[in-house]
Amino acid sequence: MRGIFHRLGWIIAALIGAAVIAHTFGLHVLPPSHTGWMLTGTIGPDPVQYWLGYTFFKRSPWMWPPGLNPDWGLEISSSIFYADSIPILAFAFKALHPFVEITQYWGLWLFACGALQAVLAWKLIGLFTTHPLPRLAGAALFALSPTMLNRLGGHFALGAHFLLLAGLYLCLTRAAPWLRFVQWAALILLASLIHSYLLPMVAGLWASDWLARAVARDRRVPVLAAEAIGAPGAGVFGLYLAGFFALAGGFGGTWGGYGHMQLDLLAPFDPSPWGAMLPDLPEPDHWETGHSYAGLGALLALLLGAVAYLRRPWPWLRTRWPLLLGLSAMLAIAISHRVSIGGHIVELFELPERVQRYADALRASERFLWPFAYALLLAACVALIRGFGPRRAGVVLALLVIVQFVDMRPGFARLERYFPVGPAVAPLRLQDAFWQQAAARYQRVRLTPTGMQARHWEEIAVYAATLGLTTDAVYLARLDPAKVAALNARIVADLAAGRFEPGTFYALGSEETLAAARQGMDPARDLLAQYDGVWVLAPGWLMR
Repeated sequence: MRGIFHRLGWIIAALIGAAVIAHTFGLHVLPPSHTGWMLTGTIGPDPVQYWLGYTFFKRSPWMWPPGLNPDWGLEISSSIFYADSIPILAFAFKALHPFVEITQYWGLWLFACGALQAVLAWKLIGLFTTHPLPRLAGAALFALSPTMLNRLGGHFALGAHFLLLAGLYLCLTRAAPWLRFVQWAALILLASLIHSYLLPMVAGLWASDWLARAVARDRRVPVLAAEAIGAPGAGVFGLYLAGFFALAGGFGGTWGGYGHMQLDLLAPFDPSPWGAMLPDLPEPDHWETGHSYAGLGALLALLLGAVAYLRRPWPWLRTRWPLLLGLSAMLAIAISHRVSIGGHIVELFELPERVQRYADALRASERFLWPFAYALLLAACVALIRGFGPRRAGVVLALLVIVQFVDMRPGFARLERYFPVGPAVAPLRLQDAFWQQAAARYQRVRLTPTGMQARHWEEIAVYAATLGLTTDAVYLARLDPAKVAALNARIVADLAAGRFEPGTFYALGSEETLAAARQGMDPARDLLAQYDGVWVLAPGWLMR
């Protein structure tokens, strides 16, 4: 029986991970033709952004680099990378687009993340025991990670925590030097084509493993030298393919900088909004708050793992000092120079302005807790196995899985409200007959002023994507503020002077642009009217 589990246990682990996703998000997210759950607004604007990015991208011709996405944003467009649409999947399904219509792939992605999380946990724990019970129970505990599920509840690409587990697996195993080089390069390339925050975490794990092999007595210097260039180079190449370098400015974003969305030291123990059994703790006031709770089952695993370690310590930690160094460095990045304890900030020092400017690209630094947290949970599982034996450790871990599941009820209920069963396709918000008629007469709709989540951006962008128009109504992970300002200034001047672009009508989002349109329009040939709460200028509308 154990032999069967040894051969097929990874399949059972994958089913456990998929079952966690099904329980959390439901099966209605799976059909590739169903977009209603993404576009109804219950999850927020981010899933709308992902769908828009891919929808414009799949219809545009291939360019170089392939991630460029000019039809969404026009002059302020960038790439599929900044739409957070998981570039590697966007590439694959765009290539399939002439043969099969895939409207959304994020439901499949959610289930893949859950399954891979559990499979990688099964493999990690399998490095220390062949007994199936602790491996499967541990896999379930990893799959019931509030941190991962919380990210999959809106920031879909950031839910690829299996990349971190794969990195830990490479750190804890050995392979032929060239094979290990290729494995790390592939993993770093994959991370670069999924999400920019996961890339430095995977790169940090690689650096730890590279250092461990560099200080080993049997080190292979030529291979290590090639890897020192090739592995990071794979990440840069992936970023280039995805269109990371299409943006010239605005890397720091618009919502705070480094040190302002840092890890609060109480965050892993603060249950809100996920846990039911522990009291709420004081917390900081930023957007990452509530995203780092470990879950009661995981916290108890850490406590019992510490007891088991004291019962039977082993020297493994001393031999893994490069990994501990890398994990500690990422934890320090998460905490930042502005230490937060229950929302109270202690600024240890001030970063130089130049350093701060680059560090702002990692403004949500709390996320760098993840590799450390997963390594700690793995260490707890291993300590339980060594301290109490595989069978008893498996029973303990299975009980902790139940505790974790029961504790996470508020989080499950919260995500159920975000992912309600609804229509397969959400109706357009712009219902007036004008919009359908305008789509037949124009090729482009401009939103003015435009910018990051400008007024009316969502309804205009979804309308344009649905009916095949191009638009500059955007919500992207990063925008170049200089380009946005220049575009808005030019469009206002053109409107006031009556210089209208061929094949274009305008959605007006401010009194300034409305006044400019009134000044430049010809009442005998141009339409200025309000439909569904949006003022529009349709040049030449009255000349048909």
